[in-house]
Amino acid sequence: MAKRRRERRETDGVFSAQEEVKACEPQELKEAQHNAGGSARMSLLILVSIFTCSASVMYLVYRNFPELPDDEMEKIKIPKDMDDAKALGTVLSKYKDTYYTQVLVAYFATYVFLQTFAIPGSIFLSILSGYLYPFPLALFLVCLCSGLGASFCYLLSYLVGRPVVYRYLTERAQKWSQQVDKHRDHLINYIIFLRITPFLPNWFINITSPVINVPLGVFFIGTFLGVAPPSFVAINAGTTLYKLTTAGEAVSWNSLAVLGVLAVLSILPVMFQKKLQQKLQ
Repeated sequence: MAKRRRERRETDGVFSAQEEVKACEPQELKEAQHNAGGSARMSLLILVSIFTCSASVMYLVYRNFPELPDDEMEKIKIPKDMDDAKALGTVLSKYKDTYYTQVLVAYFATYVFLQTFAIPGSIFLSILSGYLYPFPLALFLVCLCSGLGASFCYLLSYLVGRPVVYRYLTERAQKWSQQVDKHRDHLINYIIFLRITPFLPNWFINITSPVINVPLGVFFIGTFLGVAPPSFVAINAGTTLYKLTTAGEAVSWNSLAVLGVLAVLSILPVMFQKKLQQKLQ
């Protein structure tokens, strides 16, 4: 009898403890959601402040641009379509030789700015580089701007992006994290492959990479090398800028085939390495 009473008291104690835990869970969840919401709001506030400072720097860059007639100054803007790119190319090519440094700095700063904050328009700047500069310089410039801009976006996400990713992109980030873990031993090849192929948007790769612990050095090198093949296509199209009516015309079936081959080549070393490991085991 005494043994049964002890067991009954222990059972009652377990049930009461479980009830207390259940009673506390909603409150704790509410507090966690409140804290996550507060962190997300603070992160967005910091991001807006950084964007405002960056936009101010861009304003100073354009203030130091040479004085132009009003009709030409209207064309100095971020291109939204191919007509804007053609108009911008006309003006910049006219002053490129005389004000080489100013034009180059403005192009560089604008490209990095767009990449850092995932603002559309960098594809037109890639095409424009083929019109303004020799091919080797244009390719290096686009790859460098893409690598730096993506890395700055990475750092922004590392600084303020985690609450935003956890709040709005949880499921997609978890799926990509699993893929990254599978390719952790050959991460550079995987990043190169993703940059060449359209499987994941570049903005998504940029903001989630620090959250799932992709090293910054690997991220920069993979981006610098991975954007080269698509940039090659865009820059090559820029040599015939005035024949283009849309950005889509820069991509042909031949160029898509080349990109597909390069994407396969980027993962071939990984496949050979896995087969070699299997044979050795």
